Amino acid sequence: MPKLPTLSGIKVVKVLTRSGFSIDQQIRSHIILRHEGSPVRTVSVPKHKELKTGTLKGIIKQSGLTVEEFVELL
Repeated sequence: MPKLPTLSGIKVVKVLTRSGFSIDQQIRSHIILRHEGSPVRTVSVPKHKELKTGTLKGIIKQSGLTVEEFVELL
């Protein structure tokens, strides 16, 4: 498994939009993304300057991507 780089919330949103997610709404300091596949997936990404590794891994898991697929989209 590749090592995850330190990313901002905005960069993670850009990567997820490349994988088919679209921005649904923004609630305070979080951006809600939605993927209209089957099943419909929803991911909440905090707009922090740096996301902790555990937070990033949780976002990747919610998105249904593998770590390898996510790193390829960077």
